[in-house]
Amino acid sequence: MVWLFDLCPPGYRGHEVLRKYPLILARMARQHVSAALAAARHGYGTARAETGRTLPDADLESTLRMYEYEGARAAATDRAVRLVEDALGGDRWEPRL
Repeated sequence: MVWLFDLCPPGYRGHEVLRKYPLILARMARQHVSAALAAARHGYGTARAETGRTLPDADLESTLRMYEYEGARAAATDRAVRLVEDALGGDRWEPRL
């Protein structure tokens, strides 16, 4: 449960309902992580047009790599949170061959 709180804004720790209902906490964490993923995708897609004239090429490329890294990290976290949310909701994971 601490991990889910770590994925949310700090103020979420003050809400009793999130400690009482881990499924609601997982839902809130998923929404926050999904928003971060959308922001990374949007940032990557608009970085060249919005900052390309003000940044040197090497720094623009570093910015794009940062968006790629953070987007991949957010996507992996999103998948993990969805699995936790599904498990808390009663879904059973079954391995596929």
